[in-house]
Amino acid sequence: LSPKMRGANSPRNYMLGKSGVMRWSSSASFGNKGRYKFAKPGQKAKAKAAKAPTLVQKKIGGEKNGGTRMVQAKRMRKSYETQELPHRLSTRKDKFRDHKRKLRASITPGTVLILVAGPYKGKHVVFLKQLGTGLLLVTGPYVLNGCPLRRVNQRYVIATKTRLDITSVSLPEKINDTYFKKERSKKTKPAEGEIFESKKEKFVVSPERKEDQVSVDKQLIAAVKKRDDKKVFFQYLKSDFSLKNHQFPHKMVF
Repeated sequence: LSPKMRGANSPRNYMLGKSGVMRWSSSASFGNKGRYKFAKPGQKAKAKAAKAPTLVQKKIGGEKNGGTRMVQAKRMRKSYETQELPHRLSTRKDKFRDHKRKLRASITPGTVLILVAGPYKGKHVVFLKQLGTGLLLVTGPYVLNGCPLRRVNQRYVIATKTRLDITSVSLPEKINDTYFKKERSKKTKPAEGEIFESKKEKFVVSPERKEDQVSVDKQLIAAVKKRDDKKVFFQYLKSDFSLKNHQFPHKMVF
């Protein structure tokens, strides 16, 4: 509507009919008012840095070439690529390897965690350490509840107040993020008649991982046997976490 139809003193931003929707959004009205152009009270304008000169005066020696000459401050490239190859664009965000790894204060080495997602959800596991990517290294142990050494995001665990003293447990230094990386075979083009004969590769646990699992399990079981309530603690690790009617996890103390 024009100002004459709406009135001289009517606002430019008005409701569209009785829909409750304004003509402009808050950001659009802020831009139309142009308040961002004015300084805030007590704010001082930043001093603009002087631009570097593009040309520089250079002395030229010699009898015939004596004097000065204006040359470019930054030399141009001697050669240019005839073809622009694809390249990764730079970004202002920090790379994943430069991110700071944080850990919840309730999660310490030896804390018993409850998994709430994944194939082992509901299992009670023991937290061993935090890996370089920020993931948690946990295990059942495997002989008690079938949960092997695996990585878990701390978003998908519930930290309990139950602790296990694992100061005597020594983990192999080779157990890191690359330790859990799966080896994938290169894809080959199927020959004639082999389109439907190809099968998916099944994950097979390496004997090295089996040996590491056994050694870690022995140390954890030995640490549990040192407790006074070892029988109850064994049953606690073997049991699965579950909820019944009128049980809410946000009202529980674990």
